[in-house]
Amino acid sequence: MAEATAYDFEFHSIDGVPLPLAQFRGKPVLVVNTASFCGYTPQYRGLQALHERYGGRGLVVLGVPSNDFGAQEPGTPAEIKTFCETNYRVSFALAAKERVIGDRAHPLYRWIADELGEAGQPRWNFHKYLIGPDGGLAGSWPSSVDPQAPEITQEIERLL
Repeated sequence: MAEATAYDFEFHSIDGVPLPLAQFRGKPVLVVNTASFCGYTPQYRGLQALHERYGGRGLVVLGVPSNDFGAQEPGTPAEIKTFCETNYRVSFALAAKERVIGDRAHPLYRWIADELGEAGQPRWNFHKYLIGPDGGLAGSWPSSVDPQAPEITQEIERLL
């Protein structure tokens, strides 16, 4: 049996439309668990900046709203989408709200946990995972690392 890659997983968009990661095959994808009422919420600006800077070259930014940490994403899909668009002019892809930790986590996050072990699981909102064009994990950064930090942008540039 072939080894799983990120392309084997599917989310639903914030609008409820299927969002298979396979559609991004061959592109780097930055997956970030997000929340609207977190001290790291201003990182939406940096994620949008990455989308604007690298999107034309192939980078996909995918925000995955989650209420797992501090109940900081309590809203409905419509409320989350409005918040992101109004406050941060987010135009990158947003998934529907998902669990990102534990046994009930979205399958992509369970796969990441299997790949990286417990130390690689998100510990808070705005943990960043970079999926390479081959569907494998190419990087992981905790919430405290700004989306535009050199360690992230250098890895993105290397993959483009």
